[in-house]
Amino acid sequence: MDVKKNTINVVMLPWIAHGHISPFLELAKKLTKRNFHIYLCSTPINLSSIKKNITKEYSQSIELVELHLPSLPNFPPHYHTTNGLPHHLKETLVEAFFSAGPTFSKILQTLNPDLVIYDLNITWVAEIASSINIPAVQFLTFSIGMIVFFLHMFSKPGVEFPFPEIYLREHEVIQMQQLAKGYSKFNIRDTFIESIRQSRDIILVKDFEVKYMDYFSQLVSKKIVPIGSLVNNSIDQIDEHALSITQWLDKKEKGSSVFVSFGSEWFLSKEEIHQVAQGLELSKVNFIWVIRFPKDEKISIDDVLPQGFLERVGERGMVLDKWAPQSTILQHKSICGFVSHCGWGSITESMQFGVPIIAMPFYNDQPINARIVEHIGVGVEALRDENGKLQSEEIAKAIREVVIEESGEGLRKKAKELSEKMDMKGDEEIDGVVKELVALCHNK
Repeated sequence: MDVKKNTINVVMLPWIAHGHISPFLELAKKLTKRNFHIYLCSTPINLSSIKKNITKEYSQSIELVELHLPSLPNFPPHYHTTNGLPHHLKETLVEAFFSAGPTFSKILQTLNPDLVIYDLNITWVAEIASSINIPAVQFLTFSIGMIVFFLHMFSKPGVEFPFPEIYLREHEVIQMQQLAKGYSKFNIRDTFIESIRQSRDIILVKDFEVKYMDYFSQLVSKKIVPIGSLVNNSIDQIDEHALSITQWLDKKEKGSSVFVSFGSEWFLSKEEIHQVAQGLELSKVNFIWVIRFPKDEKISIDDVLPQGFLERVGERGMVLDKWAPQSTILQHKSICGFVSHCGWGSITESMQFGVPIIAMPFYNDQPINARIVEHIGVGVEALRDENGKLQSEEIAKAIREVVIEESGEGLRKKAKELSEKMDMKGDEEIDGVVKELVALCHNK
């Protein structure tokens, strides 16, 4: 600890996805207001994209530290992020990141922090920190419902899971098995368990469901410390692109529109895009839809949308093929629903702003997150067919229930209530986090 200033110096290492880096950065901002100095470590391509989010207020207390991944064939540095990464390169990215231990070790030895905060599945961080007597604490940016589902499955095979609302459908199980095969050489199961086990005494979580946190604590014999939603409430910087979006929304009635976005990592097939388009058309609801394509692929919106779609929806819809100011859009008075892939960051952001969710999960933790959204009563899932295919009629039905139908009044009300409840907590949870981290640094 810096005795002169009594400042606690922390190195943070999230997984190199925006949905992980963003909550780490928001946590960093909150900690710097409580006498912490943060070194946020990631690849240069990721750091260049978040620099704009570090305002003058934080420029002295949050330092960005470049983590250079090992050089691999046909894998240049602009691919060192999940954002827009072609699917066939995801395994290569994991391999490169898992090989970055020696580089990170040099960073730790140079900075000599009081504490390291690390992400899920990165076992070498805690090992390196422990070797030089630095405590390492895990911060989980996933839903704890998802964490306990898999932890229970791995550690208590054959024992009934205590939360029946959380489950996977048959097509999701098959997809999960196929995904695991693709990463078999990394032994994800063991790294998942080991990275949790290595966290010193406590685990930080971005969640609010007490029953899942209690069971997590029981499974791992550690104190689980909730950290709050870590959603940036400020309106995104308004450039010309963002201004055109807000001006379009300003013309729509209050609570009449949905925002449609599936994150920065999942790219819909042409067939899936057609089903979503037809669902939006059938719903008769206003929408802003962000369609993402992999890096380096020369595809345009016109190439993938159904013929005549834009003409038929007219002023009712806006379709974008680039970044959109999600926080600004979700806070707009005309937005009454978020058609989402159910990444946990998007879900907590939607909850923070009181926007109910039309759940369209694709892979990984997303199906379980969709079950949680329905269970707590702030969203509806657009059901797929038995083969896991999107269905335009179900998409339209879910959108109309959330935005228009009387049957959705309860979830619209619940979404607002949950937002108010999250606001009321304020800094209560982060103060608890600070207390735990300070104690850990004093006792190392």
